[in-house]
Amino acid sequence: MTQYPSQEKVFDVRNYGAYSDGKRDNGMAFTKAWNDACQWSSGRSTVYIAPGVFYLRQVTFAGPCKNSITFMVKGTLLAPRNPSLINQDEWILFEYVDSLTVTGGGLLDGQGSYSWPLNDCNKNSNCRSLAMNIGFAFVRSSRIDGLRSINSKMGHFNIYGVNDFNISGVTITAPGDSPNTDGIKIGRSSNMHIHNVTIGTGDDCIAILDGTTNLDISHVRCGPGHGISVGSLGRYKDEKNVQGLTVRDSVFIGTTDGLRIKTWAKSISEISVSNFLYENILMINVGNPIIIDQQYCPNGQCDSSGKYASHVQIKDVKYNKIWGTSTSKEALKMQCSKTFPCQDVELSDINLKYVGPDGIVTALCQNVGGSIRGKIVPGNCQI
Repeated sequence: MTQYPSQEKVFDVRNYGAYSDGKRDNGMAFTKAWNDACQWSSGRSTVYIAPGVFYLRQVTFAGPCKNSITFMVKGTLLAPRNPSLINQDEWILFEYVDSLTVTGGGLLDGQGSYSWPLNDCNKNSNCRSLAMNIGFAFVRSSRIDGLRSINSKMGHFNIYGVNDFNISGVTITAPGDSPNTDGIKIGRSSNMHIHNVTIGTGDDCIAILDGTTNLDISHVRCGPGHGISVGSLGRYKDEKNVQGLTVRDSVFIGTTDGLRIKTWAKSISEISVSNFLYENILMINVGNPIIIDQQYCPNGQCDSSGKYASHVQIKDVKYNKIWGTSTSKEALKMQCSKTFPCQDVELSDINLKYVGPDGIVTALCQNVGGSIRGKIVPGNCQI
């Protein structure tokens, strides 16, 4: 058949020897299909994964490609149970690709329950690294639209060094007690939009790390998990600023934290966190709905509590229309640095109720400068 310019071509992994039996490794077939699609120069190309269960030990899809490319998952991609069979940071990795679309509504199954007992990172700083379900590194002008990820060994989506990247229609699921199963982890990335996603995990729904700028998050349903977290920041000397974050029109259900910024008390880098807006957020039985923690120092890594002051500067952060219920008395908790106090923090229309049996809702605000507008509950925050 004659191929005309700008004609889309479909590369079906089954034509490259892929089997949907859930047993045989399809890494070679997937890689061959990707390489042919990536080199297709007469128009858009699509790598097609049909319904069925396709076992993959691990795979990397690398660019640059000659045209825009779609990775369409209709079936289930199944990871190995044994974590030692994956010797890269992500089970499935896309890198150095522009104009990529990952879609199809298919499922990534990390089979993480077999690995979680091996994860002792909460008490062992030299813990073994387990693979995340899927990664995107140095990818530009691309999007994920409609994908499901379950039971990752560690985090689900790892986003690093991307620009102009959209995530929508994604569902991420792991048990609330599964260790370090972050939903979406973002570092050194810019101009991202995350919207219309449902995330329930054993760690942060979304974790925002250093060097992330211009990130817009909306219409997120988060829970269980640890909320939407910025940080931890300041631990390493070469970290970059975090600037330009919006989180809006979202709901947190039963999470340990809601909107969290955390920086190391014993920080090495002097960076800033600035130009944040949190707006129109519903909290339902959330542990710490609003929290800034500049005393972060887990696992006894500070020799005495309160001895150190974080060198990360937090400034220009707005909280507007945050309401709902807290399972802790201190529904509003801002412990900023003594050396670099938080600046230009604005609270407006906050209404958080404590649902516990013993007492009224309170706020803790230390080293915070800014302003208060409208009605604020709890109302004892002096800034």
